[in-house]
Amino acid sequence: MKKTEEYRALVNEALVPMLESLGHIPEKLLSAMRYSLSAGGKRLRPVLLLAACDMAGGTLSAAMPFACAMEMIHTYSLIHDDLPAMDNDDLRRGKPTNHKVYGEGMAVLAGDGLLNGAVELMARSAIHIGDLRGIRALETIMRHAGVGGMIAGQAMDLCAEGAKPDEKMVSCIHCHKTADLIQAAIEAGLILAGADEHTVKTGSRYGYHLGLAFQITDDLLDVEGDSKLMGKNTGMDTDKMTWVAVKGKEGAREDARKEVEAAVSALNDLVYEHSFFTDLAENILHRVS
Repeated sequence: MKKTEEYRALVNEALVPMLESLGHIPEKLLSAMRYSLSAGGKRLRPVLLLAACDMAGGTLSAAMPFACAMEMIHTYSLIHDDLPAMDNDDLRRGKPTNHKVYGEGMAVLAGDGLLNGAVELMARSAIHIGDLRGIRALETIMRHAGVGGMIAGQAMDLCAEGAKPDEKMVSCIHCHKTADLIQAAIEAGLILAGADEHTVKTGSRYGYHLGLAFQITDDLLDVEGDSKLMGKNTGMDTDKMTWVAVKGKEGAREDARKEVEAAVSALNDLVYEHSFFTDLAENILHRVS
């Protein structure tokens, strides 16, 4: 398997060509889509998809459109999250948010374009694969990203603003808003490699705990992090349902550690060498961005 930086470099190289492969896109819309897609970021979700596929013996070239689609879906969600009607933020990945540069209307359309473009990329690739792996991967990703997954978490997060901190509610928000898309990446990568159902479920369990750990540390960084390192404003979650609001900083740190341990424990059910995923999970606890 490759290193995280190598998978990330492959994704960064492929993203804009994949976007442009969708055909003619009006110039300003393409500019707005490309602005947020090329703004940087950890590329965690596409890296996880490629690494999962690689671990299970799959072909990275066949998985790449799905990996790029994952990043397009994630980026669309960030564009919409930053809008005045949602989080009303003006900084993302160290740059002005999309609506600050292109206006609210075009930012909405840029997000819509990235989501629809992601589905088109995956559908086109599924046709070329020729069996059900591509269709299964597409369904998995869109289910986790959809109204019972990421969007459900975003809706619950919006509705819970200003409410009294509640552990059950914040856990449900984190499960959907963040963990769902991370689960989707790993599941889809394994499906594309032809892994069996047990392996896919094991990967999903790992992704669930990894996603919770990632979001808990994100909640901590909003309180303790350096906005320059993070590329976004801190202290934005004052009225939101966060793990820190429920458990406090020390409690959140302990729960993040437990989620990482659960993620690593899930890997023991895999027949593949999985040190890449063990290291990735453990590094979550040391995030600075």
